[in-house]
Amino acid sequence: MQKIGMKTPLVEMDGDEMTRVIWQMIKDDLLLPYIDLKTEYYDLGLPKRDETNDQITIEAAEATKRLGVAVKCATITPNAARVEEYSLHGLYKSPNATIRAALDGTVFRAPILVSGIDPYVRTWKKPIIMARHAYGDVYKNVEHRVEGPGKAELVFTSADGSEARQTIHDFDGPGIVQGLHNTDASIEGFARACFTYALDQKMDLWFSTKDTISKTYDGNFKAIFERLYETEFKDRFDAAGLEYFYTLIDDAVARVIRSEGGFVWALKNYDGDVMSDMMATAFGSLAMMTSVLVSPDGIYEYEAAHGTVQRHYYKHLEGETTSTNSVATIFAWTGGLRKRGELDEIPELVRFADLLEEATLETIESGKMTGDLALITTLDQVEKLDTEGFILAIRDRLEEKLGV
Repeated sequence: MQKIGMKTPLVEMDGDEMTRVIWQMIKDDLLLPYIDLKTEYYDLGLPKRDETNDQITIEAAEATKRLGVAVKCATITPNAARVEEYSLHGLYKSPNATIRAALDGTVFRAPILVSGIDPYVRTWKKPIIMARHAYGDVYKNVEHRVEGPGKAELVFTSADGSEARQTIHDFDGPGIVQGLHNTDASIEGFARACFTYALDQKMDLWFSTKDTISKTYDGNFKAIFERLYETEFKDRFDAAGLEYFYTLIDDAVARVIRSEGGFVWALKNYDGDVMSDMMATAFGSLAMMTSVLVSPDGIYEYEAAHGTVQRHYYKHLEGETTSTNSVATIFAWTGGLRKRGELDEIPELVRFADLLEEATLETIESGKMTGDLALITTLDQVEKLDTEGFILAIRDRLEEKLGV
């Protein structure tokens, strides 16, 4: 077949460890034979980030703003052990956090549903889409180690020089202090994105915080959501037969478990980080969750919701066979290609993305899958494939669909 052409490159952000290996396999076996792939490449692998003092992550974020669509591989956020392992110059911030702050968007994560992989929660019949605020909170925090007695204060100095002070704590010994922040503009962008996305998906929107404890910080989130709903979205929700629902996060967790699914669940940055991993596992596997960062001005960055699969990578380095699930990474590519095709009006590219997703799911439903899915599937006849064998099985089915 003639390769599908592209007009505008998408930003390609390479990553680390086993997902980096899978990234190249996907390109070689599932994309390059069929697409005249145009990308602007950025290596966000940890060695390159260290070499550039993490400047390459900022450059990748700026390129995403310029080109409008990005696809990102999973990356390492280093801790002390990683600093030693990679001989790093410092503890670099999460690349995801850097990119999210630059784009000031909302992360939407949805389970990839496939026959034979049933949710662990029996009542869930429909997908639950996580909407995670992508700015502020602990990811933009300031921390201080208190070594002895003293007073910690929260001080705000306004533009006119006046000050407002509050005592955080009078320490009588060692301890720790942490400062968080957010902005009304970012929260409003988050809320608007959630309402719009819920309308697009024709799903109810749930939002939850802990405003009974954090009356000012979390209370501000709640108030902004309520104001936008009443002034801009209530009539549209009513016309679509949809509901906006607010409750405390602890109550929301209980309601989510008892629900049938079928709604968008909006959460603050840290809450969304934790709950999306729980949701992915409860629906079957961390490798079966899509993730897209959407900015207020319509910039899209697609990635897998999981990490770099470190344990499998060490086996790979030793020459051992691995059976690593590549589905979420494949869907990151299809998401980016589909959006690029939509924006550039290339229907062949959109169709290819659709067919690749269909081929991936049909491969699993035929009983061919990686080890993580083989352990939890309800299918009777299962063939466990290694990492590349699974990708090649998808390629065979894709070529049937393409007629090549």
